[in-house]
Amino acid sequence: MMKAGKLDRQITITRETETVAASGAVSKAWATVATVRAELVQRSADEYLAGFGEADTRGAVFRIRYLAGITTADRVTFDGATYDIDEIAELGRRRGLELRCSQVAA
Repeated sequence: MMKAGKLDRQITITRETETVAASGAVSKAWATVATVRAELVQRSADEYLAGFGEADTRGAVFRIRYLAGITTADRVTFDGATYDIDEIAELGRRRGLELRCSQVAA
């Protein structure tokens, strides 16, 4: 069971949307899907060797109450930073979701 007292952070889940103007121009924007309470389970900064040298990746793991329709194409905004959702794990039987995220380079 997920305890409400642990959900002490607020995150915003966004999804990329496309709009077509009358001229036919397509523009993309991030629209808010939901603003939910979350538990910040882990925040890390890992350095590893990438193809062209060292790289620094910042990750976070959030736990939220179950919310249908969330995919890895969505993003999480927390504390002024934007994170791509890399993996979604269901906790229990639709009790909650664990979102494993990596920070988007600014």
